[in-house]
Amino acid sequence: MQLAPEFEEALPVIQKIEEAGFVAYFVGGSVRDTILKKPISDVDIATSAFPEEIKAIFPRTVDVGIEHGTVMVLWQKEEYEITTFRTESTYQDFRRPDEVTFVRSLEEDLKRRDFTVNALAMSRDGEIIDYFDGLVDLNKGIIKAVGSATERFHEDALRMMRGVRFVSQLDFTLEAKTEAAIMEHHALLEKIAVERVQVEFIKLLLGKGRSQATIKLIETELYQYCPGLRKHGEGLYRYADLSGELPDSLTAWTLLVYFIQLDNQSIDAFMREWKCSKKAIQEVEVAKRALDFRLTTGWSKEQLYHTGLEIAVAVEKMHALLTGESDLAALETHYKNLPIHNKKQLKVTGNELIATLNRQPGIWLGELLVEIEREVLIGRLSNQTEAILSWAKEREI
Repeated sequence: MQLAPEFEEALPVIQKIEEAGFVAYFVGGSVRDTILKKPISDVDIATSAFPEEIKAIFPRTVDVGIEHGTVMVLWQKEEYEITTFRTESTYQDFRRPDEVTFVRSLEEDLKRRDFTVNALAMSRDGEIIDYFDGLVDLNKGIIKAVGSATERFHEDALRMMRGVRFVSQLDFTLEAKTEAAIMEHHALLEKIAVERVQVEFIKLLLGKGRSQATIKLIETELYQYCPGLRKHGEGLYRYADLSGELPDSLTAWTLLVYFIQLDNQSIDAFMREWKCSKKAIQEVEVAKRALDFRLTTGWSKEQLYHTGLEIAVAVEKMHALLTGESDLAALETHYKNLPIHNKKQLKVTGNELIATLNRQPGIWLGELLVEIEREVLIGRLSNQTEAILSWAKEREI
């Protein structure tokens, strides 16, 4: 197989490992994606060399997960995670192995991977090593656990979410025994940190196969162990019926709260359960209010102003997904023609108002500026210093 540029750049790293008497292979998602002719993200390397042996080979390394056999090698301008072939013992918490044992066998290492399509390795010559029929499953478009699905999910319960996420991301289907194992063991998901679940959930919502993956999330009952979704199976089905790919997480979250019919006051608590950032929550709150407005009365000057162009464009695209109708050109023209785009553009300062009205600073000043902002925005007051000060004086009389 012809190596992608990302692999070509990493060849010297593998070569140095082999020159030291060990073997090394490209592994994981990058191998899967290059076979599928998809863009490659991180290039991961697995090797028979133990962590201390890797550190002896390369002058610049970082111990990013050395207890689990992973060392980051800094090579020229790139960073590569090099992980020693390993086997794992029992998992008492359904998240982390009680013990990791380093081995020299690639097959033993690949045996512990989650799904067959991820249990592929590639030599520096482009030869694919496939012990578990991952190539067959890639060709069939199937997500299938390596070996016993029950064992894999007891090792790391997040793998159940990952399985459904890959259905979306790759637009594949779940193999029957793998799906049955998820249905049987779905309650294990509550053992997993919300932050880890959230990463998989968002990737699921942004995938090409989002609709069928969302249905699998419901049918396997995994959704019941996702924050705030236990009572929203019907809303998730409505979400699954929505056609078209979603471009970003703002759209994904906003449409989710729309379809599960959360009122705007409940968004903050819901997204906090998901451990979302304060910034992400605020943006979804703004977008959801704007979407409600857009679906009922269209854009007003005030709504467009308080939404901002970037989120307004995202909302207009959401409107297109929901109704088939949008007019981005008109939206951008409407925004461009607003008298002001933020409060800083007002041609008056607080100090000027204080001096003109001969008053002490106080709450009144902020309230007055908000009123001036609105009057200018809707066109009842010209955004000129003299006009604003004159209006303020008349208002005081």
